[in-house]
Amino acid sequence: MNRIIAIIGMCGSGKSEAVNFFETNNFKKVYFGEVVIEELKSRGLQIAEANERLVREDLRKEFGMGVMAIKSIDKIKGYLKDNNVVVESLYSWEEFKILKREFGESFKLLNIFTTKSIRYERLKNRPYRPLTNKEAESRDISEIENLDKGGPIAYADYTEINDTTLAELNKKLSSYL
Repeated sequence: MNRIIAIIGMCGSGKSEAVNFFETNNFKKVYFGEVVIEELKSRGLQIAEANERLVREDLRKEFGMGVMAIKSIDKIKGYLKDNNVVVESLYSWEEFKILKREFGESFKLLNIFTTKSIRYERLKNRPYRPLTNKEAESRDISEIENLDKGGPIAYADYTEINDTTLAELNKKLSSYL
């Protein structure tokens, strides 16, 4: 039976690296952030942290905290017929509840945890959408207070600590294949 693993964690924890690992190992990716990127494009807005936050919060105000799951569920179902699925950017408790209700025990949360100081250093140095420490802190607070991100992290089925190297993270993730 095919399964779904949603990669969760705070910004800079290594979620994208974990998703890449699963994709490399034949999981199909569903990126919840794609919903936001498409909305940015439709509004003619530049892809930037402030605009992404604005659109994420607007979508959730208009359609509810489960909007990313709702708008992605058909894609997940399509992929799940023939593949394992990895979900990137699940944030809210409502998104979790929607997917859990729909997919039951086939759906699991994998939290990637990284110490805040290491996350902020990674965010500062990443080539795509780098963030200053102030921007990273603002994003953390916004995601916790406005996007209900803490619930899925606290309720994760699994947690892996990612305070060292990518090779070490990949070694840990291989146990989920």
